[in-house]
Amino acid sequence: MHNPTDNQPANPGVLQAARAVQVLRQRLNQVLIGQRRVVDEVLTVFLAGGHVLLEGVPGVGKTLLVRALAQTFGGEFNRIQFTPDLMPSDVTGHYRFDAANNQFVLRQGPVFTHLLLADEINRAPAKTQAALLEVMQERAVTLDGTTHALQRPFMVLATQNPIEQEGTYPLPEAQLDRFMFKVLIDYPNMADEVALVQAVINSEGNDVLHGNAPGHVFQAAQIEQLQKWAAKVRVDSQLIDYAVRLVGTTRTWPALSVGAGPRAGIALIGCARAHALIQQRDFVTPDDIKAVWLPALRHRVRLSTQMEMEGVSVETVLSELLASVPAPRI
Repeated sequence: MHNPTDNQPANPGVLQAARAVQVLRQRLNQVLIGQRRVVDEVLTVFLAGGHVLLEGVPGVGKTLLVRALAQTFGGEFNRIQFTPDLMPSDVTGHYRFDAANNQFVLRQGPVFTHLLLADEINRAPAKTQAALLEVMQERAVTLDGTTHALQRPFMVLATQNPIEQEGTYPLPEAQLDRFMFKVLIDYPNMADEVALVQAVINSEGNDVLHGNAPGHVFQAAQIEQLQKWAAKVRVDSQLIDYAVRLVGTTRTWPALSVGAGPRAGIALIGCARAHALIQQRDFVTPDDIKAVWLPALRHRVRLSTQMEMEGVSVETVLSELLASVPAPRI
């Protein structure tokens, strides 16, 4: 394995991919002012081929993020506003009878896109949530026995309301597990917020993407290629063991009542590879796993009643757990 201090990837393909990722990252940061961590976390999941659960107050740029990401590769973008009366067919589409041609034709639902923003997913009933989560898993829609493959790349970015709000249907742990990351979006700091306000008021129609669009710099096929390169980033067997030990520890940690399943370990390694690519390396280090630990695990575990009563955050508990498991020296 390479010396982790060597930041130059030996694999020329990975080096080229890493440069392309920097362009993508830079374009998104130009639009999403003051949200560098969010951009990096969403980009990590995008490169790892997963889906993201976004949580944050209204008006911090969730829709802008998805629109900007779609624009970078000329991709399609759809948004679904989840409501209590939303039906599964409103998500996936359905067949309707075309009298003129005397046949049934598919009316595609909003999931037939590259990037899908599923707004307030926990306001829809379980059956509709399940329809979306099945599409996320299969990357295809099956209607009346016929399977329709979705476009590639395909990524769902779902937002949810705080669970305490009235009229919400909490996502079960098994379904939350389908999201690779849970990304927390907070308000930008004062200087960034000033820059954001100036960007909006100086833009056409108060749309920051007008005149400041990230630009169509990739094709969809090139994004797929970047995802393939991310999957080729090398991982030492000791690091796989480290990731599995970390996830296993969540199942016996006293401050947690529910630990993470095996999908968490797979997400850790996949996202650590993508994180290494963003850092312009062709190998994973323990620091890559540590960097993706919180967003990859915060939605897969549940605090014990004692911790909840004391007001301890899941991030505090997971950080303590991470510090207690020794990382391999490689």
